[in-house]
Order: sequence, then C-alpha cells, then structure tokens
Amino acid sequence: MQIHALDKAQLITDIQLGGNLNHAVYQGRRSDFALMLALLSGDATETTPLNPPYPEKITEAQLRKAFDLPEPTRLVAEERDYELCGSQADAFHKAGLASAKLNDCVSPSALHFPAIGTHNLGEDVYHNLSGHQRRQLDSENGKTAALDPVNLYNQLVTAKRFNEMHIQA
Repeated sequence: MQIHALDKAQLITDIQLGGNLNHAVYQGRRSDFALMLALLSGDATETTPLNPPYPEKITEAQLRKAFDLPEPTRLVAEERDYELCGSQADAFHKAGLASAKLNDCVSPSALHFPAIGTHNLGEDVYHNLSGHQRRQLDSENGKTAALDPVNLYNQLVTAKRFNEMHIQA
C-alpha cells in the first residue's frame, strides 16, 4: 500500500522537500539524504521548462490581421485625400450628414491637410509675408536645386575663400 502511495507522490524538485534535504546534509544523515535524492524525479522534462522564456514578438500587422482591424488612418493628407474630401462634401450636400459619415467610415480621409506651396510655413504665417519675402523664398528654393555638379569644386573653393575673408575682417 505504501509503495503505491510513494509512486503517485513523486517529488519533482528539491523545493518540495523544504529544508529536510539541507538538514540531512548538515546533520550527517547520509541514508536520509540518499533516500530523498532517490525520490526526486530523474526525468529532465519535468524540471526543464518547455516554454521559451521570451515569447515571440507579434508585429502590428499580425495583430491587425488577428483582430480584423483596418489600416490606421493617415495623419497627413496625400493627393487622393483632397478628391476624397470633395466626394464626402458632395455626399453631405446631396444626402445629408448620415451619408457623409457613412462615406467617411467606408473610406476615411487624413486627419491633417497641410497648406501646399507655403515652403513648410504655416498658412497664416505665409500669407502675412510681403510679396518681396515670398519671391525671396521662391528664389532660395530654386538656388538649391540649380547646383552645377561640374563646377561644384570651384564653387566650394570660392565659398571657402569668401568665408575666410569675412572671418578675418
């Protein structure tokens, strides 16, 4: 009867023995120590964790697919968003607010529509500039694109000389 009880209550780790294993070593009871070691399971799969310690990282695309989520809303408008907003405004004027909301849910537009042609300035700032300052912005953007790659070395040397003259003066 006791043999079957010992067979069912097999020890997996030494933590289950508590302090008894340590006391047997400290007090020199070799027979108790040997018995407790024999009762421990010799199967390595019982003491070794089979799950990886670090789970695989799940990407946002995998989560979107698993939960059947749509693509995220674009933050900055593209060329197609202007046409899309035009069609939404048309739907509002023809069929009302419910149609415009439905149209926006089916094909959402971007959240921000930056001003075009303001040289990365706010629209209110750009319109407060004088005409001369606006022309100056246009000419500065043209200069950066019109670099001559053939004479680039000569242009750099000339710019360096002018810089040296201004530093000494």
